[in-house]
Amino acid sequence: MAAIKVHGFHASTATNMVLCCLNEKQVEYDFVLIDLLTGAHKKPQYLALNPFGVVPTIQDGDLTLFESRAILRYLAQKFKGQGTDLLGSTLSEEALVYQWCEVEGQSFNPPVSTIVSQILVVPRRGGSTDEAAVEMNIEKLGKVLDIYEERLSKSKYLAGDFFSLADLQHLPHTHYLISACGKGDLISSRKHVNAWWEDISSRPTWQKVAENMKVN
Repeated sequence: MAAIKVHGFHASTATNMVLCCLNEKQVEYDFVLIDLLTGAHKKPQYLALNPFGVVPTIQDGDLTLFESRAILRYLAQKFKGQGTDLLGSTLSEEALVYQWCEVEGQSFNPPVSTIVSQILVVPRRGGSTDEAAVEMNIEKLGKVLDIYEERLSKSKYLAGDFFSLADLQHLPHTHYLISACGKGDLISSRKHVNAWWEDISSRPTWQKVAENMKVN
């Protein structure tokens, strides 16, 4: 059986979620670099795989799949019997995993991605950081993390006492928030959120990915 192909970019948070998931599931893959800096994601060859022109996209046999969170669910289901079980062992556990995955996508990701984009991406494209947007989204993210603090005072991980997709989805943006944006106090000022972050970010499967995310 041919290895899964991952078309992505090493600085892409969405790509790095998928790579971490593959590592957790102990699945071998071939990485195909789509260089966003040269516009490779907007070239016809890539648009034939993903008409939206974003990364990542995977190819697994006859299946071509894009949208990182959909890819995560596919991989977690297909390889449920190997590596880390990222979905839980009962229907109730799986429901909680998906609930917190939705929280990440709907409540955590919008403010954190705006902060990272404004501080890290916009200046690299010749623009200026919108400080008002950063402050507004720090406030929004703080309120979300207050809810996380309460949740994590009662369970080791978001969906329960097991590491799952819900936790994994937070890794790339939180990594940039702390290491490249200087906003680590949002995490470290909350005892249970900080303990959770120290735990999940020290996983070897994530460390392997984070090594390639260095911001020059």
